[in-house]
Amino acid sequence: MFNKSPGFGYESIPQRDPGSTPGLYATPFTFGQSQFSSGHSFDYVPEIKDNDFTDKTQGLLSWICNLIVTFLVFLCTLITFPISAWFVLKTVPNYQRIVVFRLGRIRPPKGPGVVLVLPLIDQWQRVDLRTRAFNIPPCRVTTKDGGLVSVGADIQFRIWNPVMSVVAVQDLNASTRLTALNAMTQSLGKRTVREIQTERVKLGEHLGMDINELTKPWGLEVDRVELTLESVLQAPENPQAGPFIMPPSVPGLEGLTGPIQQLAMCFLGQSTQTPQPVNDTVSFTDELSMEAPVATASNRAEELLAAVSLVLSESLVKQVGACFQFYISTSSDEISSYYVDLTQNSGVCGVGEARQSDVSLSMSEQDLMAMFQGSLQPFAAYSCGRLRVQGDVHTAMKLETLLKLLKPH
Repeated sequence: MFNKSPGFGYESIPQRDPGSTPGLYATPFTFGQSQFSSGHSFDYVPEIKDNDFTDKTQGLLSWICNLIVTFLVFLCTLITFPISAWFVLKTVPNYQRIVVFRLGRIRPPKGPGVVLVLPLIDQWQRVDLRTRAFNIPPCRVTTKDGGLVSVGADIQFRIWNPVMSVVAVQDLNASTRLTALNAMTQSLGKRTVREIQTERVKLGEHLGMDINELTKPWGLEVDRVELTLESVLQAPENPQAGPFIMPPSVPGLEGLTGPIQQLAMCFLGQSTQTPQPVNDTVSFTDELSMEAPVATASNRAEELLAAVSLVLSESLVKQVGACFQFYISTSSDEISSYYVDLTQNSGVCGVGEARQSDVSLSMSEQDLMAMFQGSLQPFAAYSCGRLRVQGDVHTAMKLETLLKLLKPH
């Protein structure tokens, strides 16, 4: 009609980029030369490589109408400027950009500083360029050698192109999470259990590169990926040569972080060493002195409670804020109960059961004395099975704050 060819100048976004990873102020990736077919999911992709946001698909009549409407709105804004300034001027900080759609068509990103957004015809959206982080919950992955592991990941990413993060994907956070989960499952499925245990840093770097290849067309860049091996649910069918590291399968331990998990593996490895054979021995016991150990155990428990009561304070209550219930088994198979309440005032301890405890700890009398004397750490006792916890494991580990005050200097 107007003797103008539509000239669809669409350019496809490649799935892989042979160049370097783009940064916030680096040169963006290069698009391919193939064109979109008609009916693509979005009608217009700006030429980011040239920083060109001109819409060449717009017809002459549409362009004239847009120009007239924009001029009228701008004129009304200028006439009512003292009042309209409160609505059309937006302040954009350095870590944000504003993506504007004017009459439904994309405009160059605006900011930082004070920017002008026309009323009625401009739809805008703020895009945060700062680094974000999310966690992939532990999921089961079948490895190359037939093993079954529970692996999670902590991922940090940022937006390097605000326009593509709005135009190319609807829900950026949900899409990134799903893409990272699928990439992690596929990548770790090609590895063995031993490789996942010993090369987590290297595998995290490779996983970050794989995720970047998938999310780069969305204007997103993954900065860091840290894999977290929660537990090995099933040993491999054909383990490779070398010692196989088996994380501790203790109930409640799967929620702990990676470094603590490694510490538990260390403690468990020390506690599961092959015991030396013990020669048979014969001991004689005087039946008249059977009551003496019980009296000694009671005295030691009272001395321990007295030592604990001396270090109770309001500052300790603020740091811990939990009530501990102890069930101690003696050498005569008797169960004694003690409690340490660090939830109010300066705290209190005594014999018996607390009114409402946050966590219950069961152990032997020897382990209790060793723990309060500083020769046995709570986490080491828990990893080796010498300490049984009912309740939140993280709350139980707060007991170490009290133990530090009781250690002999």
